[in-house]
Amino acid sequence: MTSASVTTVTLEVSDGVGTIRLDRPPMNALDIALQDRLRELAEEIGRRDDVRAVVLYGGEKVFAAGADIKEMQTMDHAAMVVRSRGLQEAFTAVARIPKPVVAAVTGYALGGGCELALCADFRIAADDAKLGQPEILLGLIPGAGGTQRLARLVGPSKAKDLIFTGRQVRAAEALEIGLVDRVVPAAEVYEQARAWAAKLAKGPALALRAAKECVDAGLETDVETGLAIERNWFAGLFATEDKERGMRSFVEEGPGKAVFR
Repeated sequence: MTSASVTTVTLEVSDGVGTIRLDRPPMNALDIALQDRLRELAEEIGRRDDVRAVVLYGGEKVFAAGADIKEMQTMDHAAMVVRSRGLQEAFTAVARIPKPVVAAVTGYALGGGCELALCADFRIAADDAKLGQPEILLGLIPGAGGTQRLARLVGPSKAKDLIFTGRQVRAAEALEIGLVDRVVPAAEVYEQARAWAAKLAKGPALALRAAKECVDAGLETDVETGLAIERNWFAGLFATEDKERGMRSFVEEGPGKAVFR
């Protein structure tokens, strides 16, 4: 196992799975230092061949209860004009990790915490978790991608309900509206998230990267452009060793038995 850490975020890598652990007790408030470190780790993960899938985790008690309000309170308009770009860039770096990413959501995922979970490809939540975008209660709106990623995930009407009211949703409702993908007992959240990541870590890395980019990029453009992106990736994968391994294994052994490097 290898690791890199600071006081607010740690990265641990084992058997192809990297766990980004938020570690700023008691509520994992997302201050500037944590945001910047998240961006650094996301970019590092993109470069590392030993990380093939990722888990975002805040610990057993809380995922992240939101931004550091005391820190934000000291900032005026000019300061936030400068900082807001860095805030969005940090979360976008996580969203653009070119590998499968699962959020293991325990306790609260509010404000920036919810926005961070939205950056994952898949979300597993504890049965007692609560999620929401309460920025409106501060006279603000989500600023780390919430107005965009939430609407794309659950649809504009449901996103507006959550953003306009600032209300928190429990895990069962979050599952119903598509905000999370699986609800499990709190004690099993990290274990199941890691199992999801570990399974994909054994898959064909380039094909997984291609699939993620095709879906994400396609959502940002028209269908014809999306199809062109898909077509280019699809054809390009025929130049990979994974394609050779996968097809040879299928012909010789049947489906689902290929071992990818």
